[in-house]
Amino acid sequence: MTKQQKAVSIIGAPMDLGTHVRGAALGPDAIRLAGLHAALKNLGYDVVDCGNVEVPDRESADPGQSDQRFLPAIVGVCQHIRDLCYQALEQKRMPLLLGGDHSVAIGSLSAVSSWMQKNRSMRPGCIWVDAHADMNTPATSPSGNIHGMPLSVALGSGPAPLLELGGKYRPLLLPGNTAIIGLRSVDREEARLCKESGIRYYGMRDIDERGIAAVAREALAWAGQDTSGIHLSFDLDALDPTEASAVSSPEHGGLSFREVRFLLEVFAESGMLCSMDFTELNPLMDQGSKGAGTMVKLIEAALGNQLI
Repeated sequence: MTKQQKAVSIIGAPMDLGTHVRGAALGPDAIRLAGLHAALKNLGYDVVDCGNVEVPDRESADPGQSDQRFLPAIVGVCQHIRDLCYQALEQKRMPLLLGGDHSVAIGSLSAVSSWMQKNRSMRPGCIWVDAHADMNTPATSPSGNIHGMPLSVALGSGPAPLLELGGKYRPLLLPGNTAIIGLRSVDREEARLCKESGIRYYGMRDIDERGIAAVAREALAWAGQDTSGIHLSFDLDALDPTEASAVSSPEHGGLSFREVRFLLEVFAESGMLCSMDFTELNPLMDQGSKGAGTMVKLIEAALGNQLI
């Protein structure tokens, strides 16, 4: 096990090209404005903000093919994310990626997996907290939106230009160290891919029947087995829309704020988290302007904030 670094590099990825809904591009700056820097400094972290990666304007970007929309632009953005996250790891800093839609995770996972395989001869584990599996490929996606494909890419299936971001260090993840928590919306073919992949996945029924504590600790054990670090990829739509309306793809029947906070507290206490994404905050959908503040509180929990 590794101790969580007390140095964080914030990397903004203001991209919503991976989805058909506009607004997630505003997420990174909204999280900053909600007090992220001060919150992390209060926790004792040395904070460096690397700013935002450049994202092409939707109106001028290459739209790509209908089954992998905006692929050329997304590849370029993810390459930039990869470079900044890799640099942070080289500097012994934890990359904290602020999305943007969830396709940005391809960049951060490319970095942490490449770095870990090069320096520790192993891949990272991964815990994916999301209402959706994000396991589609161009052949199975009903929409062609790449924010529904990043976990599939990390496991070795998807558009070739995205797979190539991992270079010789692919696949980025192994099924035996990958877990999804919070599922409640999965496409038919995507469900088949989940079952056949060998990953662990926990839908809301699992959480209702077994409780969030059992699920959290089992997923942590699964993702952390035989690896020295875990990448956390969090999508705000894991929460129920009544608690977090500021998302592009809301799904009712989700996790409560307290359940998510508990998850993140358990993961932080493990000392295994080595990098993390917080994605899919869409301020344009925010009822009551609570979304960015919620994200800051959850990031604090993932970085070790406790009541006492």
